[in-house]
Amino acid sequence: MDADGRETSELTAPAGQRGPLPRTETPIVPKTSIAGRALVAVVAIMTFLASLTTGAVMLVWATAGEWQSDVAREVTVQVRPVSGRDIEADMRRAGEIARSYPGVTDVRPFSKDESARLLEPWLGTGLALEDLPVPRLIVVKINSAATFDPVQLRRLLNAQVPSASLDDHRGWIDRMRAMTGAAVAAGIVILSLVFAATILSVTFATRGAMATNRPIVEVLHFIGAKPGFIVGQFQRHFLMLGLKGGAVGGGTAILVFLVAELLAGWLFGGEVAALFGNLSLGPLGYAVVVAQVVLIAIVTAATSRHTVNRTLESIG
Repeated sequence: MDADGRETSELTAPAGQRGPLPRTETPIVPKTSIAGRALVAVVAIMTFLASLTTGAVMLVWATAGEWQSDVAREVTVQVRPVSGRDIEADMRRAGEIARSYPGVTDVRPFSKDESARLLEPWLGTGLALEDLPVPRLIVVKINSAATFDPVQLRRLLNAQVPSASLDDHRGWIDRMRAMTGAAVAAGIVILSLVFAATILSVTFATRGAMATNRPIVEVLHFIGAKPGFIVGQFQRHFLMLGLKGGAVGGGTAILVFLVAELLAGWLFGGEVAALFGNLSLGPLGYAVVVAQVVLIAIVTAATSRHTVNRTLESIG
């Protein structure tokens, strides 16, 4: 018996009488390498940035949609204080006209105290509205499904309450749509740049792996190995790297959104929700991030496949 515990007769037996040797397969591309780890880090960073951009665009889109929907369902009647007229009587008359108009579901006049609270962030507390020409507001909620004609309501108010004016917020809606479109366009541009950088990174990493393993690839090619076999080795290798890096980057982005949602609700309460929504991507948003991880992995594998095919063409 030798030092390894094997019988001496086994070592000295003829080759035909020995047992089968263990078979090991070594992949063409090493599973762990400095270049592979660097590519995983690059893909993780790119996926993280892409996921943050996608999530931010979805939040902006959803919040802008809620704002537009809320604004579109409301119009505001302003009743200005005019010398010689009773503003309280004008408020009551304007409210009656709005309440009886087709398509109106609710009318809410603002009291003096409520009007003062609206101005407190700019003018401070303890306001005496009688000394200031501050208009009073009436919020009119409309049924979005009904046919509401703001032009006719404006005419009725001007005819019966000269101090009243109607604001249907159309200008704000147009501005919101323009800002939302600009934010979405900027997000698409950033995503395109991230994907372009990912493709370039994978291309260079694949070329580096091909350069390192070129003698092995040439031997396999010359002894008759099919290009599909060689390409498949590289494609699987870089697909796994893309999935690994994408999972790290996408998972980190999802964690960031979850933490932001919890902190926003805990520290700021309803203030952040009123301005930016609840900062929650929802099931659809998280599904989009996961799909983006898979897409980046597929892009990584497809890019490596293209690069290896080009290299094999140059060898042939």
